[in-house]
Amino acid sequence: MYAQAVNSYNQNNINIESPEKLIEMLYEGALKFTSFAKKAIEKDDVEKKVYWINRTINIFTELLISLDIEKGGDIALYLNGLYEQQIKFLTEANVENNPEKLDIVINVLKGLLEAWKDTTQKNG
Repeated sequence: MYAQAVNSYNQNNINIESPEKLIEMLYEGALKFTSFAKKAIEKDDVEKKVYWINRTINIFTELLISLDIEKGGDIALYLNGLYEQQIKFLTEANVENNPEKLDIVINVLKGLLEAWKDTTQKNG
């Protein structure tokens, strides 16, 4: 399963030593940016909210375009749908000023990060 998950990502960035570490960093960055966006909503800071939500959407977009459905099979298809759903939640949170939508994204990212770390540590 680990190899299938890793293979589901296209090697767009040849200079990266470890694609596994890159994915971990993307998940961590998205988690951090989503938390910043939530704080911005709570402070009624529209400019920062938009900035941090856009940064998070950019990460999910990068994750999406890096998926290789052919090599990754069902896992890549699942991740494709999951990433698209997070972009939808982020967009809704932005439009509606809804921190609860960001909580959903935060929980998904925590799960993805934990699962990714477990998988890469067991197989690394």
